[in-house]
Amino acid sequence: MSGSRVPVGPAERHAQKPTITISFAGYNRAWAAWIGHVLERHGQRVVYQRWEGPSEVPLAVQLRDLKLARGRILIVVSEWYFQLGPRTYEEWNTALREVVAPEAERFAGVLVTNQPVPTATTVLAATDLTLMGAEEAERRVLDRLDLLGQPLVESGDSPRRAPRFPTATPEVWDPTVPRRNTRFTGREELLNDAYRRLQDAQPGAGVVAFHGMPGVGKTQLAAEFVYRFRLEYDVVWWVRAEKRSGYRRALAELAPKLGLTTGADYGERLRAVRTSLRRGDPYAYWLLVLDGADEPEEISDLVPTGTGHVLITSRNPQWRDHNSQLLEVPVYDRSESVAFIRRRAPRLTWAEAEQLAEALEDLPLALDQTAGWLNDSDMSVTQYIDLLEGSVDQSGVRVSSDFRMSFQQSWSILLSKLRETAPESVDLLQLCTFFAPGLIPVDLLRKMPTVHVPGRIAELLDDSDAWQKAVKQLQRYSVIPEEFQTADPDETSTSGGLFYLHRMVHQIVRHNMPDQDRQEFIDVVRQALVAANPGNPDDVRSWEKYAQLVPHLKYADVLKSEDRGVQRLVLNSLRYMYQSGDYVAGIKLGERAMDAWRALLGENHPRVWEVAHHYANLLRGVGEYQRSEAITRSAIEYLREAQGAESLAHIRAVSGLAADLRALARYEESLELCEWLVPTCRSALSEDSLTTLRAENNLAVAWRLLGRYEQARECDRRTLEERRRVCGVANMETLSSEFHHAMDFRLLGQYKVAGSIQRENARELQKAVGSRYYVTLLAEYNLALCQYGGSGRDRQRTNELLATLADLRERSERVLGETNPNTLIVTSGYSCFARRHGNVDEARAVSESVIARYEVMLPGEHPYIVGARANYALILSDVGERDQAHAMAEQALLDMTRAVGQDHPWTLGCALNASAMRKLVGDFDAAAELSKDTVAKATGTLGITHPLTVFARIALADDMRGLRSSQQAEKVEQEALSDLTSVFGAQHFYTVQARRRERLLWDFEPQET
Repeated sequence: MSGSRVPVGPAERHAQKPTITISFAGYNRAWAAWIGHVLERHGQRVVYQRWEGPSEVPLAVQLRDLKLARGRILIVVSEWYFQLGPRTYEEWNTALREVVAPEAERFAGVLVTNQPVPTATTVLAATDLTLMGAEEAERRVLDRLDLLGQPLVESGDSPRRAPRFPTATPEVWDPTVPRRNTRFTGREELLNDAYRRLQDAQPGAGVVAFHGMPGVGKTQLAAEFVYRFRLEYDVVWWVRAEKRSGYRRALAELAPKLGLTTGADYGERLRAVRTSLRRGDPYAYWLLVLDGADEPEEISDLVPTGTGHVLITSRNPQWRDHNSQLLEVPVYDRSESVAFIRRRAPRLTWAEAEQLAEALEDLPLALDQTAGWLNDSDMSVTQYIDLLEGSVDQSGVRVSSDFRMSFQQSWSILLSKLRETAPESVDLLQLCTFFAPGLIPVDLLRKMPTVHVPGRIAELLDDSDAWQKAVKQLQRYSVIPEEFQTADPDETSTSGGLFYLHRMVHQIVRHNMPDQDRQEFIDVVRQALVAANPGNPDDVRSWEKYAQLVPHLKYADVLKSEDRGVQRLVLNSLRYMYQSGDYVAGIKLGERAMDAWRALLGENHPRVWEVAHHYANLLRGVGEYQRSEAITRSAIEYLREAQGAESLAHIRAVSGLAADLRALARYEESLELCEWLVPTCRSALSEDSLTTLRAENNLAVAWRLLGRYEQARECDRRTLEERRRVCGVANMETLSSEFHHAMDFRLLGQYKVAGSIQRENARELQKAVGSRYYVTLLAEYNLALCQYGGSGRDRQRTNELLATLADLRERSERVLGETNPNTLIVTSGYSCFARRHGNVDEARAVSESVIARYEVMLPGEHPYIVGARANYALILSDVGERDQAHAMAEQALLDMTRAVGQDHPWTLGCALNASAMRKLVGDFDAAAELSKDTVAKATGTLGITHPLTVFARIALADDMRGLRSSQQAEKVEQEALSDLTSVFGAQHFYTVQARRRERLLWDFEPQET
């Protein structure tokens, strides 16, 4: 580009600039914005004038009004500019010759279309920008306006994002964005109102919901918004949000487009995307469209916030209660209806278009489908309206109060016509209604075996010509949009074998189907879903297919089927939803399945208890431990009598109950069940059975939670050896046992041994399952704690460990979720480490969040809540709130004693802290008494050289000095320092702190259950 850049000073900036008014149709806003930016950079003052073209105002008058603008007038020439109104090209030619030609020097044009335009536009001498690159297009614009050679100017104001060249696309563009509707009409005020609201919103509040009844064109409006304003965004992503599972899947697919490093798990991808959008990294300007989000309570918690914008389409006005600004989308006004009809059905006159608009109550979807049909029909508008008003049995078409009667009647007429002329298209349409509305995976129908499919449907599915004929008929009358028509399965299809069926059409067709057809079609769709069942929901590679299948289970009414294949699909789907973390939707399906199968199969059918197993797992996944316990207890009671104590179903139920009890901190009860399970599995199955080895693993978990770390270590050692022999050294369950074995050593205070095992184990886990698996994250966390226990006082090393824990916390929240129990393990540890090393404000904020999350998840007396409060008491002490810290520490000791007993390591840790708080408030006698008791109990439980016991001995020496027993205190202190040095090393933070006679404190560490 030519010209030199000339800075503009304050005085010059306010000097008079030449004015150019850009007149454009809203459809061509991107061109107007780009051209305006070019002109402003070359010293011009730009005024934007969107051309409305109201039909009630003569064209000549409107053009004369345009001439009132100062300076030159640049018209963006496209068919859209001349279709507003709508006007005939003859009308335009007359007006251009009458008004523009006499002052042609004031007007100029840029041509941005290859479609025909009125011949009189030659008076504008429009320069052609079609098929041009940005540099040549800029040169042509400047040349047309005699600005070539004008210097570039640089504004002293804050820099503004330059608009992209109109033929460009955002950095990330969702290929499922619907094609731009070339018949889009009106809605200018709605589009501009939505734009202003989003632009004016504060960061995190840029959410607008287009709300309105079905068929008013909410999706088309959102699509037009995307195309009209797309160049202002770096990312545009379109999500079909009818169901939570589909929403999660579609949003998760954005992760690789943003360059985010994640595993294949949708939950991990979803969390990474939400974090990226919230931070605006790597893209700050993003637009997310949630189409068909009619259930805000299902997905509102997953709607991203941050630097970008969210646009929602919904029938549900409750989005106003979820941080959204509502914009109601009404039916067309009459002028918009007429303009649209005349574009859709050019053979109709203005008067006929008005008649039809009135009859169909200006509902856009009804106008689209009816006008398209009338344009191809010999029927007059009057005849059609007579048919609409007089020949339809209204009782047979009424479906929902959401749908206007005129639309239901028009659909009845269209279906009758299709049954006469193209019955195969009606069959295809009816088949589609047994999938969920929205995206219909019709490729499943084409790929399924048709041996047991009724003849006429089999012919439709097997015969490509019949299939394509049916598709074209549905497309012809806008039943399915062109952008979602599916190709032959043998050919490459950009749509992936998908139709898009509007919810309104879906419901009307489904509810007006003959009963005989209904049963035939539902059986076919069930067969298609069964044929697509991957069969292994534990394999992450199958999750994408399950994510596609699950939304359709409800509409295929699978819970009423007695077919074993259909029932297996339901059970596999429940397992997938548990494994992938889609707990909320899984619980809903589990509840419905239990109710339906109890009625269908009987209260105690084996399939009912199998559903109960998956349902309990899902409840456990969201922390509904009491409900899960009730289900597993019922299962145990029945299955013990019906199938025997050694049946696999009963064993599985007992294992589930043991897990519930561990989560509820009823550790002794869980231990009792685990001690029964291990020999029972060995007897009923075998010592080498995977179920037996899992039972042994869970027995070690119970020992560990009871604070009996040596028993846990020995149990884990045996399980590890057996798993290495049976499963192999690289097996996931073997690696999990290795991690537990390393953790046992650390809890016993043997940090170097633990670290050597954990370092190798973490590497192997990374290779086997990657960083997304929860065991990998816990293994890396355990390694960090091992390294801290074995490291010295090196400040750099301490900072590195703090950074590692911060990273593990962020990854856990992203991969597992902020409230996941394993995330809270890491988060709690990060808070404690931050407190120890001076970042008290951060520690306090994080600790408060941990307490709040545990209080929501667990019963009030749970030791994890007690322990989290004990940690918080230390933070209060560090910030000088001594009395409150003392009270909280004493309460934690009392509550922990009640929860797990007086000899549990957690209780001893609370006692260690409580003695420190007593000394802090001047109660030296009580502090010494508690320290002495703690040393005795810790020695008996953990051994005299365990770190916690040594901490208690250091504390006792300190308390003795406070009571003036200096000689005895010196002896206790020296012996404790010797053991402390042996455990941690002479230069460790703890050892140095003890030598300075600073109190050593204990941090509660929640564990995996």
